[in-house]
Amino acid sequence: MPYVVTDHCTGCRYTECVTVCPVECFHIDDDMTYIDPDNCIDCGGCVPACPVGAIQPSYLLSPDQQKWIEINRRRSAETPVVTMRLTPLAGADERKRALGL
Repeated sequence: MPYVVTDHCTGCRYTECVTVCPVECFHIDDDMTYIDPDNCIDCGGCVPACPVGAIQPSYLLSPDQQKWIEINRRRSAETPVVTMRLTPLAGADERKRALGL
């Protein structure tokens, strides 16, 4: 899996990443987005688009973040594709500040 959405997305669900994805690999649930590893083409365009730094290359994940590889794989198979920017979750700006961003 080239890129992975991590826990920084939880409670924010900014979807700027979706608008730059050329292959529609993002999926969404009530709390966050996920990247479908079978559709991601490893372009990296989503990384700078994420305002909370939630998207990371899988090979750079720390050991405690490795679980997000499987979470993205599983949840992308269970959730609908998102193809347009949505309003962030209520409290997203507070979560962003809490993350120090």
